[in-house]
Amino acid sequence: MVFFGAEIKHFRSNRYIQVRNKLFDLSIPKIMGVLNATPDSFFEGSRIEKGADLSSRVGAMVNAGMDILDIGGCSTRPGSEEVSEKEELERVLPLIKKIRKEFPEVLISIDTFRASVAEEALKVGADIINDVQGGNFDPRIWEIAKQYKAPYILTHSRGNSQTMQDMSTYNSIVLDILQELSEKIARIKKAGVVDIIIDLGFGFAKTPEQNFELLKNLSIFSMLEFPILCGFSRKSMISKRLDITVEESLNGTSILNTFAVTKGASLIRVHDVKEAKQIVSLLKV
Repeated sequence: MVFFGAEIKHFRSNRYIQVRNKLFDLSIPKIMGVLNATPDSFFEGSRIEKGADLSSRVGAMVNAGMDILDIGGCSTRPGSEEVSEKEELERVLPLIKKIRKEFPEVLISIDTFRASVAEEALKVGADIINDVQGGNFDPRIWEIAKQYKAPYILTHSRGNSQTMQDMSTYNSIVLDILQELSEKIARIKKAGVVDIIIDLGFGFAKTPEQNFELLKNLSIFSMLEFPILCGFSRKSMISKRLDITVEESLNGTSILNTFAVTKGASLIRVHDVKEAKQIVSLLKV
């Protein structure tokens, strides 16, 4: 069911966001596919190299059941070096323009912590802002989300790629993050942003054990009354626990995605769209 105009503001819940002036239904979990315009993202399979067949790559993801394409031009893995704003823009804008032209119905998320990059991406066709630093780097990103009426993905994180792994001390991992997210949500709403999606930031300023504790208690975060996105596809919390490589971690990823969906996740961010779509299809019973 799709609502337009004034009807939209009367029909909101933690299962709907507004995108392109329409309600996007999250009552059935949706799949966010990852496309990295970076040479150093931790999973090589997510990278799109210069000269690669972008159309075939995106088309395959669409055919596999992808609902949102998440495009990033600056690696945010722990320990990675930040690229300049200029380089980030040069990496992502051509991709967004081409994808928007060839796949007009695909929803595009820009994975950035820079307000300027988010704005330029929205101008050329992106729909959603995915901010891995939750406004810590540049709170003006919330103003951009408001101005363009773009849904905003709030990721819980501390520090940056260079410092986050030294900032994983919590009194209670669940209660502390619940408090930190609550405070940040209040600031974002005050900035005028309506559509917020919560990402607990698996792997960002958290130990592997803390990641699993968060996942076990995922349903608690539904009290924040916003859709929850889970992104632990092929992350080290899987490969380290199972003593396997990133390339061998698809099965572990599918297990955690299944658990997350049963605990209330509305979006799962993945490198392997086909397998994630199968999870959602099998759980629609």
